[in-house]
Amino acid sequence: MAVLRRDSLGTGQLLRLVLLHMAWEVGSGQVRYSLPEESKHGTFVGRLAQDLGLEVSELVPRMFRMVSKGRGDYFEVNLQSGVLFVNSRIDREEVCGQSPLCAIDLEVIVDKPLRIFHVEVEIQDINDNAPVFSVNEKYLSIAESRLPDSRFPLEGAFDADIGTNSLLTYKLSPNEYFTLDLQKNDEHSDGLVLVLKKPLDREETHVHYLLLISTDGGKPELTGTVQLVITVLDVNDNAPVFNQSVYKIRLFENAANGTLVIKLNATDLDEGINKDISYSFSSFVPLSGRDVFTIEPNTGEIRIKGQLDFEKNKVYDLQIQADDKGNLPLSGHCKVLIDVLDVNDNTPELAVTSLFLPVPEDAPPGTVVALISVSDRDSGDNGKVTCSIPPDLPFQLVSTFKNYHSLVLAEAVDRERVSEYKILVTARDEGAPSLSASSSILVPIADVNDNAPAFPQPVYTVFVKENNRPGAHLLSVSASDPDVRENAFVSYSVVERSVGEQQPVSSYISVHSESGHIYGLQPFDYEELQVLQFQVSARDAGFPSLCGNVTVQLFVLDENDNAPAVSPPGSGRGSPGPELVPLSAGAGHVVGKVRAVDADSGYNAWLRYEVQEAGAAGPFRVGVYSGEISTTRALEEADGPSQRLVILVKDHGEPALSATATVSLSLVESPQAVKWDSRQRVGSEEPLVDMNVSLTIAICSLSGLFVLVIVVYVGLRCHPGPEVMCGPGKATVVCSSEVGSWSYSQRQSRNLCVGEGTAKNDLMVFSPSVPHSAENRDEKLLVMASNVCGTVSERLLHFQNICIICVTEHSFSKYASSVWMWILKFYMIFLILNDLYFPHEYGV
Repeated sequence: MAVLRRDSLGTGQLLRLVLLHMAWEVGSGQVRYSLPEESKHGTFVGRLAQDLGLEVSELVPRMFRMVSKGRGDYFEVNLQSGVLFVNSRIDREEVCGQSPLCAIDLEVIVDKPLRIFHVEVEIQDINDNAPVFSVNEKYLSIAESRLPDSRFPLEGAFDADIGTNSLLTYKLSPNEYFTLDLQKNDEHSDGLVLVLKKPLDREETHVHYLLLISTDGGKPELTGTVQLVITVLDVNDNAPVFNQSVYKIRLFENAANGTLVIKLNATDLDEGINKDISYSFSSFVPLSGRDVFTIEPNTGEIRIKGQLDFEKNKVYDLQIQADDKGNLPLSGHCKVLIDVLDVNDNTPELAVTSLFLPVPEDAPPGTVVALISVSDRDSGDNGKVTCSIPPDLPFQLVSTFKNYHSLVLAEAVDRERVSEYKILVTARDEGAPSLSASSSILVPIADVNDNAPAFPQPVYTVFVKENNRPGAHLLSVSASDPDVRENAFVSYSVVERSVGEQQPVSSYISVHSESGHIYGLQPFDYEELQVLQFQVSARDAGFPSLCGNVTVQLFVLDENDNAPAVSPPGSGRGSPGPELVPLSAGAGHVVGKVRAVDADSGYNAWLRYEVQEAGAAGPFRVGVYSGEISTTRALEEADGPSQRLVILVKDHGEPALSATATVSLSLVESPQAVKWDSRQRVGSEEPLVDMNVSLTIAICSLSGLFVLVIVVYVGLRCHPGPEVMCGPGKATVVCSSEVGSWSYSQRQSRNLCVGEGTAKNDLMVFSPSVPHSAENRDEKLLVMASNVCGTVSERLLHFQNICIICVTEHSFSKYASSVWMWILKFYMIFLILNDLYFPHEYGV
């Protein structure tokens, strides 16, 4: 049974144990076991998990595995107990040959976290091979004339074991003529010589049969035998003799065929035919030597005829025999020892033993990607190998154990930047010239969900006319995700929020989850909703999922879908009936006003007043934009007691919508009635002079107030404060027309109250399409100022909003220098005071 080498007998073994312990400490995670060869299957080797510091319960969850390079599956680990045992028979001579140290290197790998342990199992030799001779019978011919102490070399036995198991001793069966002599000829082999003790007598015994026995040093001892058949020859009593018994030659393994190794020379003291010598390899020369070398029989030249290979055979031991040509030929013997010198003729070998692919792109630096083993069959510097990879890769090679290297991640990788790496591993030896070998490793990078969907723009803007068809496609949004597979599958949804009176956004629009198409679920009404701002979310299908949002601004464009609404002329003062017009009224006397409002905005809400039948207007006319009815000349009795005017109110939409209002005018002669009515409406009986004084005071007060407003505004411009907004901000809608563009201010939008308390949020800032000029702005402001409802509240609000437009949309200093603006301001003040003190019917 194999045991962990912990027994120590003797000083030598104690020292070996200490050195083994030091190697254990230096080699991180290295364990060494000893095991006799020929151990049976299931033989206990060691408690591997315990010796490596691993818990047995961790072996399966941590994917415990063992790798053995080029040695077969000799060992196995029981994952239930952590015991290393023999899996198949191990023949030390088959695994390591004659190497004095035989060890099988194992590599143990566990995951979570990844660790690599190196285990070395030394295979101990047992005496399982008996000495073996190359032949069963050896025939020798010895002349009877040979003198005592003549020596005849013999081929020794071969024992495949090592150490003491291969130490051979020889003995010869008892006889009176021969003895054995074992000599140390050199550092390569021993010389076994048969020595003649006394002269032979052919007439007495012509053949001698001897048994040569070889015994090894193992316990128990094993033996091998060969039968020596010695024939005694007569006459030719001088054998050829070489000038030295051993020749030593050194050759490089790249020596070419036909190269002369050595020329041997043997001499024979005989004369004539007995002196002629023929050279040959003795029967002791193995086939490996005969395949590589050849000897010329007549000259004794030894030449190369095959390929020398240092990695196959480092030393050749050639036994040379010189035979004379006598009737009874005699032989002389010598030994040629050829040392083969290594040259760098073998390229390094690369082998990838384990791959851990693909590599997640969020793998931390230090993650092991592959295990690589390198080897070189050459020796010395020719067999020293270094490994390298290109420097511009996020990987590095780390030497782990002997000729093993780990390819580890050196820095973070990004699959969206590089999806896979082709790593060229180069192994180069230190020979001169050096040789190299390369192997490519394809390392794919696995995707993780590290990129959120992204839209190409932060805001989408879409313009939709009101009264759109339900279910109509409004626009499409698209987000991209550089990840792959489910991590890049994007679905869209609307981010829910409330709009207006707690109406959810999803009641207005819907988003197709796959295509990103946005559809309107209901018709939009500009009069209710001008701007709908919402967010669309794009979410991928990764785990955990990531999302990105984009803002969509949907601007509802007004259409002319509301006709003007006309209120009765007398409704402004609360008493319906015909308008009373004094016959004494002169040209330009205002007798009444038509009030109308349009729910639309911009040009669609810009109203125009005209008499439907111009020929039936008589001495009256209507203001095109104000709706005021005034006289065109002095009234006459011929004009009749009453007039009936049909006023047509049209907006500027395309197509234009209109409404009509019928105004009845009664001509009266008594100015007292009008004066009485005027006093009743104003609620004052003061003389007209007092009214004029009051009018003057009011004008001065308003002028001073106006100057104060300017000063306060300049101060606020120097110290800006928070803006007060009546509606949602940051909205822009542009509708082009032939005279300019009506647009919402990008800074703020305000509510404008028109008529008798009717609120409208369609106050527009007029921005002409042509370059801005003071004349164009003033002209448009005058047009807007003229479109008033006729009451004090209306004109106050119009004047207030016109001032706000001038302050917020344009530089106030530009308008302050405009004469038209000053005329507009005082004209508005005049209109306001006129409404306060005088009825429209009687003028000023």
